[in-house]
Amino acid sequence: MALQGTVPIVVGVTGHRDIRTKDRDLLSGAVEKILRELRDQCPHSGIVMLNSLAQGADQLCAEAALRLSIPLIAVLPMEKEEYEKDFSGEDLQRFRTLCSAAKACFTAPETEQAPPAPDRDFAYRQAGIYVAAHAHVLLALWDGKETAAPHCGTADTVRFALEGAYDAKTAIPLGGSCPVWQVQTPRIGADDAADAGKVSFLGDQAAFEEILTRSDEFNRLAGKETPAQHALLPAEREADECLDRMETLYAKADALSIRFAGMYRKILAAFAIISTVITVAFLLYDEAGLHPMILVCGAMLLLAWILQHRERRSAPHRRYLEYRMLAEGLRVQAFLRYAGRGGSAADILPWAVKSEAAWVAAALNACAAAEEPAAVHRIRDVWVEQQHRYHQRAIERSKRSFKGSERIVGAALRISILLYLAVLVFELVWGGLLPFSGQIEGAQTYRTLWGLLLGSISAAALFISNYYGRLSLPRVTSDHVRMEQFYRTVLDRIDRFGETPGLLLLIAREELIENVNWCSYQRDNTADFNL
Repeated sequence: MALQGTVPIVVGVTGHRDIRTKDRDLLSGAVEKILRELRDQCPHSGIVMLNSLAQGADQLCAEAALRLSIPLIAVLPMEKEEYEKDFSGEDLQRFRTLCSAAKACFTAPETEQAPPAPDRDFAYRQAGIYVAAHAHVLLALWDGKETAAPHCGTADTVRFALEGAYDAKTAIPLGGSCPVWQVQTPRIGADDAADAGKVSFLGDQAAFEEILTRSDEFNRLAGKETPAQHALLPAEREADECLDRMETLYAKADALSIRFAGMYRKILAAFAIISTVITVAFLLYDEAGLHPMILVCGAMLLLAWILQHRERRSAPHRRYLEYRMLAEGLRVQAFLRYAGRGGSAADILPWAVKSEAAWVAAALNACAAAEEPAAVHRIRDVWVEQQHRYHQRAIERSKRSFKGSERIVGAALRISILLYLAVLVFELVWGGLLPFSGQIEGAQTYRTLWGLLLGSISAAALFISNYYGRLSLPRVTSDHVRMEQFYRTVLDRIDRFGETPGLLLLIAREELIENVNWCSYQRDNTADFNL
């Protein structure tokens, strides 16, 4: 399908069935041009087309994709045998050929509650909702005109995409709005003056460009990453290509997040060390008259500038947080699928992620574009018990880190107090602070030495405290405590009432909320240089 272990860039398709024969070549050229430009814009990403293969525009786009070797996912509005009744002649043969060429072919699940007697229009509407919900961008071969009820046509799918919802009254979310490339497509019988083939972009183009940039950036890094072999789910399970892709992508996102977390913390530590060295060097220059120390200050400032420039270019803090969001979303999504529930974790993502890291929500939607899972597994041990143990261990780990930081800062404070007392005794006995105290030769030299020691220790304590403060260890510990209590409660509920759909959804939602809360306070802890 797409490159293994990367986020696919999904192009959804909607369009008129009754396109004019004389426009076919022009429309095909416009579609191919769009797809080529998208592929050039995302050189590290695999492009995938989501298409219902209806006659007319859908089939035209599918054929264009195959000519460019772009994988095709066929999302049919109804079972293949029933759907074939909508085709005849060349269109039927073309449909069967495209189905055979597709990497996957399945019936769109019902997003809305089915009426007592669901008709074909209801089925077409569900397919349109599915395509709009799982695409990064919708390719619409459309004349731009609204249609009358029953709201299952091209105009409605465009609206689903742009509004990010399929019910205007309740605004049920699809996981974020989807921009649209409209290719002007007159219907049969339309005026010859219609500007066929003209391409327009509908939606927030700047936001879309950022989604593509961030997605391709991740894919470039993921393509070079070799994560540790750690299976998210048991290997002894039914074949599920979608679940395998989620596991592989999770491992890549997890590994990249850990790598950039390490880079971010190293930069934090480097800034703390550089700040301390500059302070000590300046004290030696100012207090002790060691003039070469000013060169050390300059060298450290240059190093700090280089580090800050590198930090801005590599953005380890942003990548650390965003790749953690993606990994956690994929993990939840994989567990839900393993438990027999399809869909995208983006549907229950808090709005903060959809607005601040829209590419993550789009990636989750894209990775969920697959047939509904056929198998149902118990997830008590592989998900809930596993997370319960993880948070138990994390509580102890974060407590140890916090106690370590407290010991270091406390030791620096005690040394500072001892130095102060030593200086006070010196001044009282030999420094002439009291009328009857003695005076020793070179008292000013001793004062300079005391000042250097006290200033250095104080500076080191300040910068070490700043480093550990940016790790938010007390908040991290309290988060782990709350989640350990949550999973302990869930284990009890499962033992008493079983793995109900509502409980699974609750676990998924709480995990994602916990991750978003963590990201919200970590986002303020950027690596910067302070003196």
